[in-house]
Amino acid sequence: MSSSVQPKRVRKTPEARRAEIVALGATVALTEGLECITLRRIADELSVRPGLISHYFPVAEDLVTEAFATAATAELDELIPADRPAGQPLEQLARFLARTTGEEYDDLSRLWLNARHLSRFRAGLREQVGRQEALWRDRLSGLIAEGVDGGVFRAEDPLLVAVQILVVLDGLGVHANTDRTTHPPAVTAMATTLAESVLGLPAGSLTAPTAIP
Repeated sequence: MSSSVQPKRVRKTPEARRAEIVALGATVALTEGLECITLRRIADELSVRPGLISHYFPVAEDLVTEAFATAATAELDELIPADRPAGQPLEQLARFLARTTGEEYDDLSRLWLNARHLSRFRAGLREQVGRQEALWRDRLSGLIAEGVDGGVFRAEDPLLVAVQILVVLDGLGVHANTDRTTHPPAVTAMATTLAESVLGLPAGSLTAPTAIP
């Protein structure tokens, strides 16, 4: 005979609840767009009242901004881990380039397009976009500097190289919402080709099978 006693609900700590809200917002941002993040939408997904969400985020735009930051940082941590193993700059850069030029990167490309567009009208989001751009530049330039210090890469200014690579990736990312089947391989591989050229690497060095999976 089944018991009629309902399991006791465990009340989450404020920190855990807030993290849950932001994490869901980040998922919505990546899969559907920042405009789809509303207090009611998040409340419905979490089966709570909208008032609970507004308790943590009285201004909905603050949730949108934090959701973008969380999604962008999480993707960066996946692409170039902050605690990445030392001594593998070539493999790490090849891995980064491989993962930022495939269709699996399209959601992130759309997120950046979305955030940069909306940041024209939303000061908080504009500030966060700037912070994320700086974080991505610093993480990539740090990886390049490691390779330069180890004699793997040649570059006078690792930050400049990082900016060049990211600008090309941004340009390619503009096409995330359009048909790219007519793009020749040379276009798809532009970021990799550029990186090999400015870092003094033989052609094909950053597409070798030694890249970290």
